Order: sequence, then structure tokens, then C-alpha cells
Amino acid sequence: MSIWIIFKLLGSLALLMFGMKSMSEALQKMAGPQLRHVLGAMTTNRFTGMLTGMLVTASVQSSTATTVMTVSFVNAGLLTLAQAISVIMGANIGTTLTAWIMSAGMSFDITSAVYPAFFMGIILIYLKKYRYIGDFLFGLSFLLLGLGTLRMTGTEMHLGENEALLNFFASFDPDSFLTTLVFLFLGGVMTFCVQSSAAVMAITMILCSSGALPIYQGIALVMGENIGTTVTSNLAAMSANTQARRAALAHMFFNVFGVIWILFVFRPFIDMVCGWVGYDVDMQKEAVETSVFLANSAKLSFVLAAFHTAFNVANTFILIWFIPQIERFVCWVIRPKKVDEEDEFRLHFITAGFMKTPELSVLEAQKEIQSFSERMQRMFGMVRELLTLSSSASNKKDNKAGDFNKLFTRIEKYEGISDNMELEIAKYLDSVSDAHLSDDTKAKIRAMLREISELESIGDACYNMARTISRKYNGKEDHFIEKQYDHIHQMMELTDQSLTQMNRLMKGRKESFDANRSFNIEHEINNYRNQLKTQNITDVNNHEYTYAVGTIYMDLINECEKLGDYVVNVVEARLGIR
Repeated sequence: MSIWIIFKLLGSLALLMFGMKSMSEALQKMAGPQLRHVLGAMTTNRFTGMLTGMLVTASVQSSTATTVMTVSFVNAGLLTLAQAISVIMGANIGTTLTAWIMSAGMSFDITSAVYPAFFMGIILIYLKKYRYIGDFLFGLSFLLLGLGTLRMTGTEMHLGENEALLNFFASFDPDSFLTTLVFLFLGGVMTFCVQSSAAVMAITMILCSSGALPIYQGIALVMGENIGTTVTSNLAAMSANTQARRAALAHMFFNVFGVIWILFVFRPFIDMVCGWVGYDVDMQKEAVETSVFLANSAKLSFVLAAFHTAFNVANTFILIWFIPQIERFVCWVIRPKKVDEEDEFRLHFITAGFMKTPELSVLEAQKEIQSFSERMQRMFGMVRELLTLSSSASNKKDNKAGDFNKLFTRIEKYEGISDNMELEIAKYLDSVSDAHLSDDTKAKIRAMLREISELESIGDACYNMARTISRKYNGKEDHFIEKQYDHIHQMMELTDQSLTQMNRLMKGRKESFDANRSFNIEHEINNYRNQLKTQNITDVNNHEYTYAVGTIYMDLINECEKLGDYVVNVVEARLGIR
């Protein structure tokens, strides 16, 4: 075997993997938002969840993408873990369409047909309006070209006549259960190493179609691929949150359980699938003409695709009735960490390492920004509580002084968390923006960067208020009079209303959000600040309180007004208002 053929083999595999990735990303750009809405709406029960997962995965040609979308919805509370498991089961069926595309590519010479597709694709890309269709055509063409080249390379290598290869496979007893386990393990390891079940499936099809690899060992490799692809997602999910790890474990449980029961009916099940396709399992090369044997072998790629589909459909039919039990099992195995995650710096969504597509990465970042926004309102609630603790002159003499210091320390910690969240989300969005993105997604990333900057400013404003309250609490200045406390609480109530409106926008769909409510609250805050500023000068002149107390009082009022401005900036960024 020459070095040139080896490079041709590796290059065609690379072309196949790149084509699959490009095609999947183009499909997601064309239908990403609509698919996300479908996934959120069509999972009312386990059966609709399974059908939804199947259709979405068949549409975007990526079970990983469907799994990631599903996990993000679980984290956001839009789906239960049980619904997510049903969607993942459907995704396993949907992903078998890839094997059928590959078997067609292996069975027919389609390389000549890809060149018109390349030509059409480049025209559509330059038209811009249809460039995602062009990207899809390019991805599909690369996939089919890779398959065609792989098929021709396999023919050139004469694998069916390679004595060393034939002797290697012949050294395994075809009737031995141990042989099946060995090839099962090999399939899993190969998939884990190349990080692509499609590439391993293509290699398996080449080996089987050439007559080098017996069908039973080939199917054992396919079963190993099913497990290998879940090992990757479980390792990637180790750094993710509890629900993501549970979903990944449920995916692994589904495939491992399927492999276990199929081993008990291994030969009869495969013989049944071969009968459907019309493949003669018992045909020997020596007993028939070469053309007849090759025609029979050509059906092997369809046997592998049919087995892959039959295996996942049968496994889903068995396990779909036991989703509550699977949910309890994964919750028992993976228990939440016993820490107060609310007070810990942890990105909940974008730490999932199996994010592979930029369009979906933006969705995860949006969920993270939503969490950031909610955290800033909690921080402002702590500032209001701190003001209440400081309001009594007797606090320093009783045990509430400890509560005050503890709460102030917690606010300090939140300020550090807000700084870190801004940096980490910005870094993540920066890495996503390096990818080939749609114009809409680029605009979303620009808006998100503006949102996190303004949210961090809200954290700074809250911390400034907390420091002002602490300075007054620990200083020698007189306490605020009752009227001042009333005004500050009223201003803080308006500010909290603006934060509530902001979070309502971040959680919901911007098309149904009434922005005028946020703008009206901002006008109220500005007018109230101006009114209190004028009144403060009058009260100081009338000696109702000292100038020093009046300065601290207005510092709090002005900081609330600034915070209101930052909130409006977040709303404008989210709505795309410059």
C-alpha cells in the first residue's frame, strides 16, 4: 500500500467530516431559531418529545446540536429532564439518516454530480440572500465527494484481496462472543479517538463492502460507535452543570442498554435486517461468480444503515416506557453539589464542552446573560436589605451588626462575580465570533457584548451604594431622618421595578415586550431625582439634617438614577435600539 493511497484515504475522511460539519452548520443557520421554538413547544409528552428530537436532528444532521439545545431548555426550566430524555431518544433515531446518506454515497458513483452542486453553491453564496443554501450545497457536496473518493480509494486498495488484512480478520473466530466484544470495543475506541461516528461508519462501510470485513464484525463496530460517541459527550459534560451531566448520562445509558440487549439476539436480529435489505449472509466468494459476489457485497452499506436505524428504533420503543425510571436513575447517580451556587462564580450554561456549533453557542450565551441579569437584581435586593439593617441606631449595639457585616461581604463578593461574568462571557463570545456566522448572529453578539457591559455597570452601582451605606453606618455622621429613608426606599422601589422589567425582557421574547414601560419608569426616576435634589438643598438650609448627611443621601439617590440608566441601556441593546 503506497503512502499516496494512505494520504488519499485520510484526506477523503477529512473531506467527509468537514462536509458533515459545514452542512449541519448551514442547516442550523437557515432554521436555528424556528427549530428552537419547535423544540420548546412540541414536547408535551414523551412521544411528541421523541418525534420532535427525531425531526430536529434529521433537519440539522447533528444529534449533538439537538442534545445541546435540549439541555439548554432544561437549564432554563422550559423542559423537564424527562422530556429532555425523550428528545434525546428521538435524536438517536434522527441521526441514522446520516448513515443512509453515506450508504447511498458508497453504493453509487456520485462524484460527478457534486461539481454542478459546487457551481450552484458558489452562485448562491455570492447572491448573499441565499448564501446559507449555498453553504449547505457546499457542505453536502464535500460530504458526497469525500464518500466517493473514499469508495474509489477502497477499490484501489483491493481490500478484499489483501491477504494481510484478510488473515487479520480471519484470526477472529466469527462464531465467538468474544470476537463481537472485541470489535464492539474497537468501534468505541475509534469513535472516541477521531471524534466522529460518521468517519468510523464510513471506514466500516468500506471494509464491509470490499468483502474484507464480515458483516457480523462490521455491525459490532457500528454498535461500538454508538457507545463511543456518548463517551465523548459525557467527558465534555463533566465541566457542565448538573442537568447537562444527567442528560449526557441518560444518552449513554440509552445506548449502552441497547447494546446489551442486542447482544442477546445478535445473530437473529442481524439476519432479520439482512433479509429486509436482500443481502445473502451465507454467500461465499468461492461458490459464485465474482460479479454476483460483488453485487451482494454492495448491499452491505445498506445493511449497516438499516441495522443502525432498526437498532435505535427498537431501543427507543423499549425504553420510552421507562423514562421516569431512567430519570430517577441519572438523578441518583449524579447528585447536585452541596454548595450555594448562587454565591459562587460559575457559568451555568456556556461551560458545556460539547458546544460545537456557533449558532447554538450564541443561544447558550444568551441564557448565561439572562442568569447574569437575574443575579444583578438579587444584588440590588441585598443593597435594599443592607439599608434596612442600617436604619436603626441601635443596630451597632445588638447582634444585627454581625448581620450587616455579613451582608456587606456578600455584596462585595457579588461585585467580584459580576466582573468575572462580564470577562468570561465576553471571552466566550469573542471565540464564537471567530466562526463563520450569519449577519443576524453577528448583530446578536454585538448586542450581547453591550448588554454584559451595562450589566457589570449595574453591579458597580449596587456596590457603590453598599459602600456608601457602610461608610455612613460605620462613621460618625447622624442617621437619616425618617423622611429621607422614605424617599430612598421609594427611589429604590422604582429602580427595582425597572430591573424587573429588564429581566422580563431577558426571559421572554422581545417581540411581545412593551419597551415604553421601561422608558416611563426611567423618566419617573429622573424626575424624582431632580425633585429630591431641589428638596435636599432646602432641607439642609432649614437645618433638618447636616450637609454631610445630605451628601450621603444624594449619593444614594444619584446612584439609583445611574443604575436606571444602565437598565435602559440593557433594554435598548436587547431590542436592537441604538
